Amino acid sequence: MNTAEYLAALRRDGAAFAAAARAAGLDAPVASCPGWLVADLVWHHAEVHYFWASIVDLRAVAWNEVTLINRVSNDELFDTYDKYLARVVDVLSAADPATKVWSWSDQHDVSFVIRRMAQETAVHRWDAEQAAGLSASIEPTLASDGIDEFLEHFVNDIADDAEPVAGSVHIHCTDVPGEWTIRPITTSSGDAFDVAREHAKGDCALRGPAGDLLLALWRRIPVEAVDVIGDASVGARFVASANLT
Repeated sequence: MNTAEYLAALRRDGAAFAAAARAAGLDAPVASCPGWLVADLVWHHAEVHYFWASIVDLRAVAWNEVTLINRVSNDELFDTYDKYLARVVDVLSAADPATKVWSWSDQHDVSFVIRRMAQETAVHRWDAEQAAGLSASIEPTLASDGIDEFLEHFVNDIADDAEPVAGSVHIHCTDVPGEWTIRPITTSSGDAFDVAREHAKGDCALRGPAGDLLLALWRRIPVEAVDVIGDASVGARFVASANLT
């Protein structure tokens, strides 16, 4: 996907998130984010948009260059969300994707932020639509890219209590292009995963629409919601291994 496509997805899914959250109501529970109400989800997403827009706007080289904001009252939540969505879209649209900025990842440029905001907003749109009882899905091409982003930036943040995966996993999108093979490796820093964009046989294969595969990786839906072929225990341990807290 290119920058224009990410920004279009951010606008679309950001607006759809707000519509779904309004339909659900601030007191509705968010089943995919245990313990959260829609009010918590709206504030979290507003705060995320504010933070990353500020990182890019300031050309920040450290996260603490951004002045953190206090949670607003529920009466102000939707207006605050709308304001920070508009700001993040405007700031990212005006920025050069190659500009260097701080990020928590190994990729320190605006293009990382643009992709991250599109992907985070897509998943939170799904959260809000589920809370509202609406039909929810993630656009397939965006979802395939989201799997790629997850495997590039999140998969090697392994939870301290994760069980050894003890096998390879092949992920295969059935509706759009996208295949990856993930193999456990040991590095000087400890356990890790090697990721290859390839068609290959794994000890476990996870197959299905890209949106469902992405939601399974983010533990929004059970891994059994996609086709699991081979050693299901390998797939379950792999999905459980990422530190998503």
